[in-house]
Amino acid sequence: MADGYDPQTIEATWQQYWLDHGSYDVDNDDPRPHLYVLCMYPYPSGRAHMGHVRNYTFGDIITRYRTMRGSAVLSPMGFDSFGLPAENAAIRTGVHPRQFTDERIEELRRSILRIGGVYDWRRQVTSHDPDYIRWTQWIFLKLHEAGLAYRRSATVNWDPVDQTVLANEQVLPDGTAERSGALVEKRDLEQWFFRITDYADELLADLDGLQWPEKVKVMQRNWIGRSEGASFDLAQCAADGTPVEGGSTVRVFTTRPDTSFGMTYAVVAPEHPLVPALTTDDRRDEVEAFVTRVRATSEVDRLGAEGSLDKRGVFTGSYVRNPFTGGAVPLYLADYVLGTYGTGAVMAVPAEDQRDWDFAQAHGLEVIRTVQPPEGWEGEAYTGDGPHINSGFLDGLQRDEAIAAAIEWLEREGHGERQVNYRLRDWLVSRQRFWGCPIPIVYCDNCGPQPVPEADLPVLAPDDVEFLPTGQSPLLFNDEFLHTSCPACDGPARRETDTMDTFVDSSWYFLRFCDPWSDDAPFSPEAAAAWMPVGEYIGGVEHAILHLLYARFFTKALADLGVVPADIREPFARLFTQGMVRLGGTRMSKSKGNLVAPEDILDDQGADALRLAHLFVGPPADDVDWEGVGIDGCARFLQRLWRLAHDDVGATPVEREPTDADLAVRRSAHQLVARVGEDYDRWSYNTAVAACMEFLNELYRYVQADEPPRRQTLDEALDLLVLVAAPMVPHITAELWQRRHGDHVHAQPWPTADPALLVEDTVTMVVQVNGKVRDRLEVPADTDAAAAEALALASEKVQGHLGGATPRKVIARPPALVNLVV
Repeated sequence: MADGYDPQTIEATWQQYWLDHGSYDVDNDDPRPHLYVLCMYPYPSGRAHMGHVRNYTFGDIITRYRTMRGSAVLSPMGFDSFGLPAENAAIRTGVHPRQFTDERIEELRRSILRIGGVYDWRRQVTSHDPDYIRWTQWIFLKLHEAGLAYRRSATVNWDPVDQTVLANEQVLPDGTAERSGALVEKRDLEQWFFRITDYADELLADLDGLQWPEKVKVMQRNWIGRSEGASFDLAQCAADGTPVEGGSTVRVFTTRPDTSFGMTYAVVAPEHPLVPALTTDDRRDEVEAFVTRVRATSEVDRLGAEGSLDKRGVFTGSYVRNPFTGGAVPLYLADYVLGTYGTGAVMAVPAEDQRDWDFAQAHGLEVIRTVQPPEGWEGEAYTGDGPHINSGFLDGLQRDEAIAAAIEWLEREGHGERQVNYRLRDWLVSRQRFWGCPIPIVYCDNCGPQPVPEADLPVLAPDDVEFLPTGQSPLLFNDEFLHTSCPACDGPARRETDTMDTFVDSSWYFLRFCDPWSDDAPFSPEAAAAWMPVGEYIGGVEHAILHLLYARFFTKALADLGVVPADIREPFARLFTQGMVRLGGTRMSKSKGNLVAPEDILDDQGADALRLAHLFVGPPADDVDWEGVGIDGCARFLQRLWRLAHDDVGATPVEREPTDADLAVRRSAHQLVARVGEDYDRWSYNTAVAACMEFLNELYRYVQADEPPRRQTLDEALDLLVLVAAPMVPHITAELWQRRHGDHVHAQPWPTADPALLVEDTVTMVVQVNGKVRDRLEVPADTDAAAAEALALASEKVQGHLGGATPRKVIARPPALVNLVV
């Protein structure tokens, strides 16, 4: 560009400098105060997009700023490199996922470097690296040894396009798969799970101590879904209430056991294991047809369905005994009861639940009120509070005391007990795909499932596999991988062909960054203690539930297993979720085809201009519409800074004594230091950019005034501007500082503002007459009440509004305000 400012050359030079000199490499025993800054490691889909630019710019600012503040900042980078896109590409092109992934990693790495991001690249971690696979499998075995990894048959969400199991969270509200868009089906498969529910209470309680956005904590609380109540048994009986010899018992959970006298029917999930036993022969055909239909429907659709409730339920032909009344109630199946939640069975109280009321009306079932509605109530189900009625020993009690009394009765009579229930389910980690971390288990006909010995890790997937879109893993067809020997008896065995959910890889990568060179453990406890927890974790709110919850579980479990220091129970002390980048109100994404390529801007205005535009457009947590990003204005700011630093904007600076104009510039410069530092500390980058732009405008006015600028004043002002802007626009500031001082700006300490220059000599005092502003006066900052009143009364504008009258009351709040009341 003009005036000697060539961003492409300058930026490439400094990016290579930081890389060659390891400018941001940091050792675990660095004596400076430690801070761990981490941007969520990306899936390598190719060159960086605008979301990457925004995310990594925020992280880079913190790294550079806190380094200048005197901290040893750990800022690593890696790649979440397992996943379906690479496997799908292999199906399309025949290129092995490893080659495809390595190429995408290199593309993304080059893009990240072009943005100006600085990292300790020595610590790079990739999920598909054999060393990382080894330790991921090692952690699986430790969890398995502790009973936290187990295998059972489960009904799973099956994506018929991607041919893999999906977690509930990966199914969209319309019942389609989040990635492929296919309608999700149900299948029964043997699956591996992690027992995350063992940590439900701790995962919930520890949220209170985290510096996370409240919306993220609310999302996690809701997902864990803690509810207090009681569980009790409903024994199968005849229609007249007499016991059925050898009959089944259905256990239900409810948060409102106090309403049990109003239970007039019960419901079990269509997938409940007792359905065959509870179905009478005369109802079996209808029940089986209903079960078949429901199993083809997603859980999301079942919960959100609005169809007639007579079509959404079916009578089993059986009855169960209400322990509170001793009477028999009919047992139904209904699609809105899920086998994966609670006990898979519920009691139904139509008088106090609208859905139960609607179901009762559709099937002609009795309604018994157990809570007295207010006088004049003409509604259907009453869900409010009131004294209990028709409830035996609970009559007259209010809600809380009735719940306590009902639970006490259940426990005393041996029918049930107090229970805390959770929405959270154990984490299903099995995936029927090739490009993932293999599960280190073998199956022996004599010994059953056996863990692979640690000495035999890593178990690596072979290269010679055939990628077919079948319902089975491609590993099933590879004899070399499939057939092995049992580690217990040395007999023939077959390997587990499922691989792990890729969230497993991202649940501990931040720990590996602490010590990626370790060869006898995934990381040393000392290294983890030196850096953990992560002090600043930066990423999208779309990871608010899955990734963050799983990473928290891993950290707690590994601490209990002695792998992580016992006092480290949370991975991320502080979380920042940046806003999304949109185009015309729609989120940018490859699937939508509306990406704006950073490369075009990098090749034109440069990385500093792009970074500055992302910072200036608005608060970092807000969504950004790219159409409102002022990239050209940011580029002009950099050009003006360049010209000013090269004395190319006005009179040549001279040596002279300071004047009031010099003092004003010095005062503004030191106020800039204080203001930008405060803005960085509170993540207010848009206001930091605005402050730098305002100050540059002031410097232009100073150098273009009638009196030539003073060399010492201009040099100090420029140096302070370059220093405070260095974390935001690292390339141009590095070049200017090197030209001016011969060394590296980012190695300089953060400047200290002179306290004397932060105090204003004068302030603007507002003068009101009867509450209306009539004048504004520049007054000394130490003006007292008497002086403020005198100055206000001396104003010609104020006197004109007083009309010669003497104020009957003066309200003085010096030096900011005087209000004259007449």
